Amino acid sequence: MSTSDRRSDQGDTETTNRFVRHATLRQLQLLEAIVRLGSFTRAAEEMFLTQPTVSMQIKKLTETVGTPLFLHVGRNVEPTDAGREVYAASRTILRTLGDLETRLADLKGLKSGRFRLAVITTAKYFAPEILGGFCERYPGIDVSLKVTNRTRIIERMEANDDDLYIFGEPANAGIEVEATYLAPNPLIIVARADHPLARKPRISMECLARERFILREPGSGIRDSVIHRFAESGLQPNVRMELGSNEAIKHAIIAGLGISALSLHSLTLDWGAGRLAMLDVEGFPIERAWYLVHPKGRELSTIAKTFLAYAVDREPDIRAMLARTFAALRTPTGSTSAPQEDHCEPS
Repeated sequence: MSTSDRRSDQGDTETTNRFVRHATLRQLQLLEAIVRLGSFTRAAEEMFLTQPTVSMQIKKLTETVGTPLFLHVGRNVEPTDAGREVYAASRTILRTLGDLETRLADLKGLKSGRFRLAVITTAKYFAPEILGGFCERYPGIDVSLKVTNRTRIIERMEANDDDLYIFGEPANAGIEVEATYLAPNPLIIVARADHPLARKPRISMECLARERFILREPGSGIRDSVIHRFAESGLQPNVRMELGSNEAIKHAIIAGLGISALSLHSLTLDWGAGRLAMLDVEGFPIERAWYLVHPKGRELSTIAKTFLAYAVDREPDIRAMLARTFAALRTPTGSTSAPQEDHCEPS
């Protein structure tokens, strides 16, 4: 070996030793999140840390590496060449540790271990119940539940942050996944119980298009399904406002601001307390479904496989819950008064 080669190897060893001595897994997790999310703020929110804490940790990691890791571009940040190299290494290290945790959990069987479930927002109405039953059956397992929107779920899946995911339309995830059918997720048209259309049968799409709609924000799976159903009839909904949560939409309906399309799951807990009714609209409910999903090719742990089987077995219970809600919403009992308008006749 030449003198220059020995010096190069010695330099590499010194760099590695410095990295091992001073860099932490937490810093690598933060860098991975910042690159993936494009923002220190969003990374801080995901990691449940303050932004100054995140900035301080990245500063320490930058000092360890010896060169800038990020460039500020407007309100966002982009990794430098060095940042991309550290990001790639971080992904490898974190994935390896995650796989190690899975193998160690398998050695312990179902007596202990950790299970991480992430679900899209609307699935929060039934996922905790399934997770609770699973915990009762396997009390030694430590579980976590993350509820967020579809975009963040896909980001978490790409980063292998969780063991399993619940959301609809897996074919549109943008990444290759393996999906197992879990339960139905019907979308219905909901109005205030005293709405003039509440007791009309076979409401046409043309009639519905004249109503003031409250929809979820752009990118929502529910919104996309509703827009597509109107488009099939050559129509567009009359969107009065956009809101970012099902609860906000229900309150807006009760306040008389319009009607909306909601997952039947979002009404299972209180059925709208008698103040909401399901409209009998041609082409509705839109039959969608929930799936248990994980990245294609990823080996599931014994715990994750056990939860998947347990959750699928709960499908009849979910159907029964939806049937009760469906029946309740078909018989509106609201007594508040609303201004009577000239509405179209049923087709």
